[in-house]
Amino acid sequence: MSSDDSAPSQRVTVRRMPDRGSYDSDTVNSILDEGLMAHVGLVTAEGPVVIPMIYGREDQTLYLHGSPASRLLRDGRSAQLCVTVSLIDGLVVARSLMHHSMNYRSVVLMGEASIVDDFDEKTRALDVISDHVIPGRVEATRPHHDKEVKGTLVLSMAISEASSKIRTGQPIDDEEDYLLDTWAGVLPLGIKVGEPIPDPQLKDGIATPEHIANWSR
Repeated sequence: MSSDDSAPSQRVTVRRMPDRGSYDSDTVNSILDEGLMAHVGLVTAEGPVVIPMIYGREDQTLYLHGSPASRLLRDGRSAQLCVTVSLIDGLVVARSLMHHSMNYRSVVLMGEASIVDDFDEKTRALDVISDHVIPGRVEATRPHHDKEVKGTLVLSMAISEASSKIRTGQPIDDEEDYLLDTWAGVLPLGIKVGEPIPDPQLKDGIATPEHIANWSR
C-alpha cells in the first residue's frame, strides 16, 4: 500500500471489478477512520473464526481492542489476521433484481498482529481506540487505572498490506431494461444519531458535553 498506488501483494489485490480497487494509503485510512467496527478473521485450533472488534488507527498502525480471554491469540504471542472494515452508503435499486447492488467503501488488511505488552504504549493505544469511537472522550474522562490497562488485550498491526474497494453511483442495468416502467435509483444510508440519553445516576447539574452532543460520522 502506498500513496502512488504501487503494486499490492497478491493477498490484497482486488480481482473482481478491479477498477473499484485502490491501494492508496489516504483512501484506506479515510475508510478506517470513519468505520466503527472491524471484523477480524483468523484460523485457530478449532477452525477459522471471524470476531468483531473495536479498533483505532495511529499513523500506519492499527490497534485492536479485546479481552484477555479471547481465543484470538490463545496459541501464541502473535497471529496472522485478515481485518475488514465496511461502510454502506446506499442501496442501489435497479430495474432487474440481478443488478441491485450497494454503494459501499471497504478495506481489507492482511498481516501479523502482536500483543502490546509495553504499559505506556498500551495505555496510549487504549486512548487512540477510545478517541476513534468518540473524539474528545479521553480528555473528558479520568485516566485509566493500572488494573484496567493490565486487564485488557490490545493488539498492534501494521497497515502495510491493504486494499480498499469502493462502489458509487446509480444502478447499471441491461440496455433494454432502461425502457421498463420500473423505478430505479439509490436509497442513501447513513448513521442516524439520536438524542443522548443521560445515565439516571448522573449528579445534578451535569450537562451533555459538546463531544457527545455533536458526535457524528
